[in-house]
Amino acid sequence: MEPTVLQQVTALQRMPLATLRERWASLMGAAPPAYSREHMVRRLAYRLQELRYGGLSARAAAVLEQAGGQDGNAGGSRRSRRPRRKAGAPAPGTRLVRHWHGRPHEVTVCHDGTFEYAGKRFRTLSAIAKAISGQHCSGPRFFGLPGAGKEANT
Repeated sequence: MEPTVLQQVTALQRMPLATLRERWASLMGAAPPAYSREHMVRRLAYRLQELRYGGLSARAAAVLEQAGGQDGNAGGSRRSRRPRRKAGAPAPGTRLVRHWHGRPHEVTVCHDGTFEYAGKRFRTLSAIAKAISGQHCSGPRFFGLPGAGKEANT
């Protein structure tokens, strides 16, 4: 009796890397690329499901193809991306207020991942913290963001 797709996917997670590479060659018909183990497991899991249940419908493939060409990149060689937010980073539009030496300092998180303070754009909160305090320190910690370690000293 052939194992189910679920059993095969579960087995992938326990396979050593050498076995995953062999499985890649048998399922993909080519030598495995230099992917991380986690990415290889995910890609093989998708392929197992694709072989059993079928791939994308023609309509879904057409929609994805059209969406891929809308940014002027129909060839697909390089994709333009929105800047990625770091894990735990404040969402765009968030206002951070820090009182320093009796004066409030307000920072706005911009949609492109930068920060606005005193009418200027900064790439990092640490640069703003340095502009305010005059010394280098952790920006997230200075503004008291969760996961930034100890609370900032006033």
